[in-house]
This record gives sequence, structure tokens and C-alpha cells, in this order.
Amino acid sequence: MKTIKQLFAILAVLVVSFTIIQGQPAIAHAATDDSLAAIQKRGKLVMATSPDYPPYEFQTNQKGKSKVVGMDVSIAKQIAKDLHVKLVIKSMTFDSLLVALETGKADMVMAGMNPTPERRQSVDFSDIYYVGGQDFLVNKDEASKYPNQKSLANQKVGAQTGTLQYNLAKKHIPGVTVKGMDKGADLILALKTHKLVAVGMEKPAAEAYVKNDPSLVAISSTYNLDENSSGSAIAFRKGSDSLVTAVNKSLKDIKQDNLIHKVYLKDAGKYMKVNTANTSMGHYWTYFAKGVQYTLIIAAVSGVIGVVLGVLLALMRLSKVKVFKWLSVSYIEFVRGTPLMVQVLFVYFGVGVIVNLPALISGIIAVSLNSGAYIAEIIRGGIDSVSKGQDEAAQSLGLSRSDIMKSVILPQALKNIWPALGNEFISLIKESSIVSIIGVTDLIYQLNIVRADTYRGVMPVFIAMVLYFIMTFGLTRILNHFEGRMQHD
Repeated sequence: MKTIKQLFAILAVLVVSFTIIQGQPAIAHAATDDSLAAIQKRGKLVMATSPDYPPYEFQTNQKGKSKVVGMDVSIAKQIAKDLHVKLVIKSMTFDSLLVALETGKADMVMAGMNPTPERRQSVDFSDIYYVGGQDFLVNKDEASKYPNQKSLANQKVGAQTGTLQYNLAKKHIPGVTVKGMDKGADLILALKTHKLVAVGMEKPAAEAYVKNDPSLVAISSTYNLDENSSGSAIAFRKGSDSLVTAVNKSLKDIKQDNLIHKVYLKDAGKYMKVNTANTSMGHYWTYFAKGVQYTLIIAAVSGVIGVVLGVLLALMRLSKVKVFKWLSVSYIEFVRGTPLMVQVLFVYFGVGVIVNLPALISGIIAVSLNSGAYIAEIIRGGIDSVSKGQDEAAQSLGLSRSDIMKSVILPQALKNIWPALGNEFISLIKESSIVSIIGVTDLIYQLNIVRADTYRGVMPVFIAMVLYFIMTFGLTRILNHFEGRMQHD
């Protein structure tokens, strides 16, 4: 009965918190539209994008440094110039973009996004700035087998999750099984390993892959589409009328001067040629090095915070004070009962509505809070494993409860739990990869950038796998060294 009451109490707190968080932006928008004035006042325009979709947006390696480029980036720079502000680009996965917009992490989203009726219910859109059309990518050796859209009936077709291409394939191809993935590079890898027979993409992106990968060919779709929902547009928070008006003015000038075809697409093509001129993994070593650096920082800081939080929660759970015990049990059960990915998203987007936390800080907080719950149970088990005779002997010597815990119980418990604690530290290195979904440049994030830039699906994955093994194996040897010393003490 107590457990049920605790569960309902936790859910009630979450519902109230979520209502407060969700209500704040709505109130702000209802009062007045200061979207343009706010941007001009702070002097920067924040654009969220998923830079894995050439030629719209992708990353290029310039003298060892990563830079987001592409047609959409060029358009955004012109818009920022017209507004007399600086452009700031935030990178994250495609399915997180609109969430970032709605929670105030970005002022606009540009990602070759189509203004579908479903999306228009949640966000505002600019005028259409580009209509590229729809294609399918198929393997060249299967081009005769799948020459057109009709031949894809009853087959497995891939598309990026949450995109127009995903919904179109599901709706218009008879008997199709649509496989959604977050990254275009993952879809291409699945296609080339024959897990898919085709991948739906916008025509410019499909053409970019074909130009840089001779094993692929593009076939045109036969969708009968309305340009108002199938073209590319810029997304804004609901009620951003003044900002949308200003951006539409810039887009009108861009289209009148035909800058997209005359300049922006050509510039994107030049960057793509630079990327594919040298696709060796050695050329991208700085990407992997940066990914390892961020992965180790997240794991190390989260590990330290997790241990401190874990000790506190374990002591609270063993406390005779019912409130402390209830809080500890509630926290541990809730954290262990929800996925780490959801926790990362909530800290970054949910808490971020109240406090605008950077992606790296949000990732560290989420991983730390998650790790603390598991470490708490490890420490509690270690404390329980210490013989009660040790406690009684310490009491007979006149030691206080705090001295007994600090000098007698915890040192012995640490010796007992060291292997389990070591496993948690090793898991932190691997689990920290989930923060890539909010744009933290850890090893997984950098891996996906290299795959998108080089059009190579397998080798970057292999390199990342080796690097993870080196990190975890090295930590294992260090932990074993200290475990051996404990055994001899």
C-alpha cells in the first residue's frame, strides 16, 4: 500500500511540474509577440539543425576543425545579416529539432524541413524557400530490379524518422514496410548491406549521395505533392509573427536574386568535394579525438557526482527518519524505472525552459542523476554486507554514529563493492553516448558526422568501437590495480 501511495505521489509531482513548465511559454506568447525584438536585443539568431543531410546542412573538415555548412546555412547567414545579428548554430538529431524550438533552445529550425499540416499545429513556418522533389536511393546492382516507385511495393524502404519521406512511403507504396532511422548515414549503411531495398530522400540529398558513392543510383518518385507541404521552409515557435515576417522578407529577396541556385547550392557542392577528396580516417582524427575527450569528461564528472549522490541516497535510505527514506526510495525507483535517453531529453528541454542549460551541462547532469541512483543501491548493498559485529564493536569503543560510518562501515563496504562500482564506471563511458541526441560532441556524435561527411558507413563505426574498447579496457586495468591493493590491505 505504501508503495502505491509513493507511486501516486511521484506522478502527482511530475504532472504539476510538467504543467508549470509547459504553461510558461504559452503565457509569454499570449502576452505579446516580441520574437524579433528579443533576437535583435541579444544580438544573435539561434538556428537548430541536424547537420547530416547534404547539400542542405552538413559538416566539413577545414584544417582539422569542424564547420557546419550547406544551402540552409547560407540562407540562415543571409537572414541573420538582414536582421543585423550574429548567427549561432546548434546541432542535434532531427527528431529533437522541433522540441528545441518549442522549449526555447532555438529561434528557428532549418533542416530541409517540410511544413506538413501536422507540424503546422505545433509551430509556425516561413514561406517555402526551396522545392527539391522526392527521390529514392537504391543499390546500383539492384537498379534493374527496382527501376521505379511501383517496384518498391511490398518491400522494405527506409526514411529518416519524423520526415515527410517516411509518411509518404507509408501512405503511397502498397504493402511497404517503412524502417525509420535518425541518421541518413545509418539508412545508407542499411541500404548497402541489403537490409533495405530503397531509401526515401529529397532529390538534392539523393543526388549528393549518388555523386559521391558510385554504388548508388537515384530513382524518381511519383508522388503527387502540394508544394506548400512538400517544399522546404523554416520553422518558428508559435506566435512568432514579427520574426516570421522579417524572415519572409529575406527569403523573398533571396529567391528574387536566385541565390540558392546561383550561389548557395554551388558553394555546398564545393564543400562536399572537399569532404570526399580525402575520406581516410586519419584525415578525421581530430573529430575522433574531440569525441573521446568529451566522452571522458562526461564519464569522469558524472562518476564523481554519481558517487557523492549515491552515498547520500544510500545513507538516506538506511536512515531511521521516514521522510529521508521515502525520498531516497522514490528517487531511486523512479530513475531506475525510466530510460536514460528520456532523462537526458527532460533535463535539456524540460528543465531548460526554466534554466537555459548548455547541452554539455545538461548531459552531465542527466547522466550523473541516473548513475547516482544505481550507485546508491550498490553502496547500500555494501553497507548491509558489513557484519553487525563491526558496528557493535565500534559502539563499545564509544564512537559516534558518524565516526562509525566514516571510519568503520564505509571503508569495509567500499572493499566489498569495488568490483560492482567499477562496472558502473565502465558503463558510464558507454552510456554517456546517449547525450549525442542533444548535440553534445561525444564520440558517437563525431562518428555520425564523419559518416555523413565521408559517405563511408562501416569504417567510422569500427574506429569508434576500437576507441571505446581502449577507454574501457584502460579503466578496467586501473580498477583492477586498486582492487588488488585493497585485497592486500
